[in-house]
Amino acid sequence: MKKRNIRTILYSFVITLVLTILVGLGVLDWPDQWMQDHLYQKPQYMSGEVLLFGIDENSLAKLGPYNTWDRHIMARALEALNSDPEQKPAVVAIDTLYSMQTDPEADAHLAKAAEDLGCVVTATAAAYDSGWYEAPDGSLQWDDYRIVQYEEPYAQLKAVTTQGHINAMYDNDGIMRHGLLYIEPEQRVYSMAYQVVRKYLESRGEEFKAPQTNRRGQFYVAFTGRPKDYYDQSFADLVEGKIPPSYYAGKIVYIGPYAAGLQDAYFTPIDRAEAMYGVEFQANEAQQFLAQNYPREISNRLQYIVLFVVCFGTGILFFRWKLIPSTALCGALIGIPILVSVKVYDAGYILHPLWLPAGALIIYLFTVVVHYIQAARERQQITHTFERYVAPEIVQEILKEGTGALSLGGKLCDIAVLFVDVRGFTTMSERLEPEKVVYILNHYLTMASGCVEDNKGTLDKFVGDAMMAFWGAPLPQEDAVYNAVKTAQAIVDGAARVSDELKEEIGEEFRVGVGVHFGPAIVGNMGAERHMDYTAIGDTVNTAARLEANAPGGTVYISRAVADALGDRIEATSLGGTVKLKGKADGFEVLKLEKIL
Repeated sequence: MKKRNIRTILYSFVITLVLTILVGLGVLDWPDQWMQDHLYQKPQYMSGEVLLFGIDENSLAKLGPYNTWDRHIMARALEALNSDPEQKPAVVAIDTLYSMQTDPEADAHLAKAAEDLGCVVTATAAAYDSGWYEAPDGSLQWDDYRIVQYEEPYAQLKAVTTQGHINAMYDNDGIMRHGLLYIEPEQRVYSMAYQVVRKYLESRGEEFKAPQTNRRGQFYVAFTGRPKDYYDQSFADLVEGKIPPSYYAGKIVYIGPYAAGLQDAYFTPIDRAEAMYGVEFQANEAQQFLAQNYPREISNRLQYIVLFVVCFGTGILFFRWKLIPSTALCGALIGIPILVSVKVYDAGYILHPLWLPAGALIIYLFTVVVHYIQAARERQQITHTFERYVAPEIVQEILKEGTGALSLGGKLCDIAVLFVDVRGFTTMSERLEPEKVVYILNHYLTMASGCVEDNKGTLDKFVGDAMMAFWGAPLPQEDAVYNAVKTAQAIVDGAARVSDELKEEIGEEFRVGVGVHFGPAIVGNMGAERHMDYTAIGDTVNTAARLEANAPGGTVYISRAVADALGDRIEATSLGGTVKLKGKADGFEVLKLEKIL
């Protein structure tokens, strides 16, 4: 018992340590991020304080291709927003860069319109690269996010507007979950959404509280709308004066690209299937700032510790407990952490929802495999001990040959051999009462032996839940191979019926795997004078057994010899060299029986 306890603790420690290391290396990153997105990111209440005027296909159709626009067009849009000074927006954000001077008249027109409106936020942007740089102390340091270029509005426009950067960064799986609160080209520059909401709240006499960030200035974005949820009106309608001032009075107005050809779209966690335009991303950030909803990501280090402790403890329980309580505990460790993650997110904190469920499931499966191997060894020992006492069933044709047929000896003949075995029998027998196991086994074996007899086969032996039968002996049969394959299919179909009949007792599917091979074997009475079996031995028998051992539940595996003997009387799918039979050289072909014609 002491050795077993030590082994249990060692197994649990090793598998938990390996699991924790793999999680730390990012093995679960993609599925965990996928689950985070589906659990945490859902459409929420939108206050209506943020409006979006998109430079959409309608705008391009009415105002011409975007690359032909001069700055008079944006100036006209700002003038339209200022058409009634008593009903102008609280803040206007232009999500497009105006970094270089072009036409002096148009540049002056845009700057004058922005100055008159008096509440405009314009865009800046930085270009990043990785490389070495010289630190203030003179040392060389590597930086993955080094700013190599920075663009801001031309001087006239910069002087009369507030600037906010529009940079954003994908996560490692190509999904944009985080906003960038600030960048630091030379001095700190806050994001456009930050500047927009700050100005908006200041205009109302309210205080703005910014989110906490990591060392790179990033924060987790709690999206409120899917792509197109924030879209309000076409930019062209604004320019043409079709939008009444009362519509946007006192609100936040975003203007930005909203057409596929403008190449300003990103995939976000709230909808991975449809890209979200950059101006919509800005609107989501602004709404988050207004709600001051800032979920914080809990330290990975703390979550590693929790993962290790919980999985180590449950691993010990899995090794000690039987299948049913272990399965119940595993189910709890899959469901409860997910529910807790959702509740914790609602409270403002972000957990990795998949780490604990995946860890528990992996350790559970590992312990099931270990238990299965141990059970298989025990079953083999029991089978070797008791199979010598099982009396063989001899078909009626053998008895017709008289008492001489009961003497020791055998002959070489071509036979078709069938092996069948119940999948998961050991696990089932562990969790059911012995009397119920015997009842289920007898019910199944009665069905299987009946299939053999109906198709004129010789039932050789039962070994636990396995059965062997053959055709072509003791008397030659004209259709031995066909009868063997018919029997195999009948047993698979019968097992399905048994599964339906005993569904309440079993609590799961009752499935068998079958293997059939055809070839020469020695058939006769073997053993001792006072205890003999009428049986078959040889490579044909061994091959049929190995075909059955590899056959999944509900499947019949046959050899090429069987398929060739039956020709077009069956349909079968070749598995080529994908199934390796022990003791068989490469090239031995295994086929899956599909249909008997």
